[in-house]
Amino acid sequence: MKPLRRILILGGGSSGWMTAALLARLFQGMYDVTLVESEEIGTIGVGEATIPAIKKYVDLLGLDENEFIARTQASFKLGIQFENWWQQGDKYIHGFGVIGQDWEWLRCHHYWLKARELGRAEDFAAYSINTAAALENKFVRAQPNMGDSPLSQIAHAYHMDASLFARFLSAYAQERGVRRVEGRMVDVALRAEDGFIQSVTLADGQVLEADLFIDCSGFRGLLIEGALQTGFEDWSHWLPCDSALALPCARSENFTPYTRSIAHGSGWQWRIPLQHRTGNGHVYAKDFISDDEAAAILTGNVDGAAMADPLQVRFKAGKRRKLWNRNCVAVGLAGGFLEPLESTSLHLVQSGIIRLIRLFPDLTFDPANIAEFNRQSDFEYERIRDFIILHYKATARDDTPFWNYCRNMDVPDTLQCKIDLWMANGRIFREDEELFAEESWIQVFIGQGLIPRAYDPQVNLKSDVQLTQYLSNIAAVIGKCVKVMPTHAEYVAKTCPAAA
Repeated sequence: MKPLRRILILGGGSSGWMTAALLARLFQGMYDVTLVESEEIGTIGVGEATIPAIKKYVDLLGLDENEFIARTQASFKLGIQFENWWQQGDKYIHGFGVIGQDWEWLRCHHYWLKARELGRAEDFAAYSINTAAALENKFVRAQPNMGDSPLSQIAHAYHMDASLFARFLSAYAQERGVRRVEGRMVDVALRAEDGFIQSVTLADGQVLEADLFIDCSGFRGLLIEGALQTGFEDWSHWLPCDSALALPCARSENFTPYTRSIAHGSGWQWRIPLQHRTGNGHVYAKDFISDDEAAAILTGNVDGAAMADPLQVRFKAGKRRKLWNRNCVAVGLAGGFLEPLESTSLHLVQSGIIRLIRLFPDLTFDPANIAEFNRQSDFEYERIRDFIILHYKATARDDTPFWNYCRNMDVPDTLQCKIDLWMANGRIFREDEELFAEESWIQVFIGQGLIPRAYDPQVNLKSDVQLTQYLSNIAAVIGKCVKVMPTHAEYVAKTCPAAA
């Protein structure tokens, strides 16, 4: 085996510094890691919401969670509230964590479906500690010493300032040996014999060689696409939104432990509460609405004073045909883009880094490792894509051309199979290591009006009285737990307040 020695990361921001920090932590100086970034080139920096998997990254770095939250002006997140997606005026929460309690071999939602048919079901949110707490603006971390109590089952993620996050990780990585080089790349040299990247040249004339190149250069993909011409799979026919406006506003009193996703006529708006401000944005399809109209909708639907002018971003949904090509691995936006509807952007950075570490090459760059990396990456991106498409497809809205297009469009076969199985008897199964578990699919299916034609026939093994008592007990226990929880604002102020 011929071990490689030099790793070059092109690009900073969240993607670059997440990569550098984790390599520095896990490899402990085994490789020379250099990160090139330019202050002339801005970063997107609007990906502020996460999913619970981010806690694994925090743990891998050995960070103190309270310090991390304070340093990034973060808040806690129990899930996402979707408004106006199924139909205008309707809302539901996709909460993290478990739903109710399995009864023998059936999941809670099967019994709820029958109770709903009998007119005896509460709102589905009442049967999950995460969703019930979110609706009351309550929060506490999971209490692992509480046994089977719902308080032991709380799953959380974070809302955080992406720029502060990158700055925090930059200091962390450089303290552990990562070398930062200021500069703008102007040229790439490829080896004549195999087309591998040999070096990059910066505007000041520096030539930087490496064995492995990690492309964190954003949408442009300067290495993976600009140099290696890898190709791009366009998914915009399923995900037609191609523009976003981001607008930071002053913090309001509505300090929610959840992200809000509010559907508008040709897209949707996010609201992300941080300790020092509120992040807002409007994701939209420019074929259906003008930039000025989109900006007016955004500025007219915020609950705090604007702190800057809206920042516009153009994008195309899809991914590179290969995220690992020769001796280059694309991470973050350089590898692909899926709109932040389910807060997966930073997770895709995290999973890409961990996948690379698990399949880390030597100087031979064995094609088997590269093929497996790309197979796993394709599967992950495609299943997340399907989950996001579901939000657009499963709608009763017919009030705009945008929603008519989404409601009537064909969807990938992998998604259609999931929908068909669900509509038969409310069944859903997680495939391999796909990101979203059954609980996530169940909440979106129900929340967006896809009620199965029948429930699982084994539900009828229980009497109607037993079924009603079972669901009532779950809702009552969760209600008592939520009642004793502090508010989100109180919990943050007590455990992890950020400096003013």
